[in-house]
Amino acid sequence: MDVLAARALGAAICMGIGSIAPALGEGLAVCKTLESMARQPEIAGDLRTTMILGCAVTETTGIYSLVVALLLIFVGVN
Repeated sequence: MDVLAARALGAAICMGIGSIAPALGEGLAVCKTLESMARQPEIAGDLRTTMILGCAVTETTGIYSLVVALLLIFVGVN
């Protein structure tokens, strides 16, 4: 296996694994927020704000894996 193929495979694995956790975390956060909004509609605004902030923090994991994948592809040994 040559170096370019190994870098591409590493980037693909990085993005594959790195995108699973944010997707599951955000899905669970939205699910629980909607449950809470259904139980107590009067605090829906506060819940929505907290959920959006939590999803933004969770998404940074996916962004970090994207950065690592891009570094694997474009920065390497010549």
